[in-house]
Amino acid sequence: MGKGASLSESVVKKVLLSYAYVGIWIFLSFTVIVYNKYILDKKMYNWPFPISLTMIHMGFCSFLAFLLIKVFNFVEPVTMSREMYLSSVVPIGALYSLSLWFSNSAYIYLSVSFIQMLKALMPVAVYSIGVMFKKESFKTETMANMLSISFGVAIAAYGEARFDTWGVILQLSAVAFEATRLVLIQILLTSKGITLNPITSLYYVAPCCLVFLFVPWMVVEMPVLRDTSSFHFDWVIFGTNSFCAFALNLAVFLLVGKTSALTMNVAGVVKDWLLIAFSWSVIKDTVTTINLAGYGVAFLGVCYYNAAKLKALKAKETQKQPQQTDEESGKLLEERGEKSEQA
Repeated sequence: MGKGASLSESVVKKVLLSYAYVGIWIFLSFTVIVYNKYILDKKMYNWPFPISLTMIHMGFCSFLAFLLIKVFNFVEPVTMSREMYLSSVVPIGALYSLSLWFSNSAYIYLSVSFIQMLKALMPVAVYSIGVMFKKESFKTETMANMLSISFGVAIAAYGEARFDTWGVILQLSAVAFEATRLVLIQILLTSKGITLNPITSLYYVAPCCLVFLFVPWMVVEMPVLRDTSSFHFDWVIFGTNSFCAFALNLAVFLLVGKTSALTMNVAGVVKDWLLIAFSWSVIKDTVTTINLAGYGVAFLGVCYYNAAKLKALKAKETQKQPQQTDEESGKLLEERGEKSEQA
């Protein structure tokens, strides 16, 4: 009785902690997206400099990651040779800088709700690029699901009241760069046995992003900022915004580390619906019936994709269990054999 009660208590505690990690991640992700929109949108804070904002984030994250690793020894740095850094981290950093730059730029032209609808294409991009790099096997059923998601997003785009071609190009490019980055992480780092948590990831990748963003910043935004004499750097706005971005990286580490990447994908679907509702009710973005119908189709496709992933993970775990049992039985027989020989 007491053992069963303690078991149920531990399960309840684990479930509650998982919900807490999900809640923290959704809140911080929600906050960063809305905060970036507030800063970049010409109708709100009116500071339309996405490269500069991304560089501020990367500079702040680099500084904090350096303090946590080198000064406070909060996390052990990963041993990495110069050759590995150049061949693995630099390409990932380049893609990450492009992904952040383009996704932040899209907030100037598109509504928060429509951007979330376009982000539903992320599984399509990851799967397609994974097939190209031979990290995913081509399956007709999966591709049909990817096409249904794409079809839903196309309907949502058709019904968008504030459709902006340049904004859509920017957001789709951001999705493509981010998907390629995720596949490259799997190829370049995971295959070499290197695992980076968000702090070590920022320690290595954030400075790299700063370098890659510096050149387009010099050409595109620096001349405009130099001529804008009325602008004064607001430490409160940009400081809290950067801190939220850093906290979001830690929340990702907590969520994926304590639950799974699949849990984050499912939580992302919930977050997207909350952002669409917030965008419509608070920011007063126009969300049409066709918008919602299209995103509903894409949403069902993403749900099916997540369910298929969960099924595959469970099948993989089921296959592992008999193997572990066989190994344990083999070890037990070996131990018994050794004991009988000694006797």
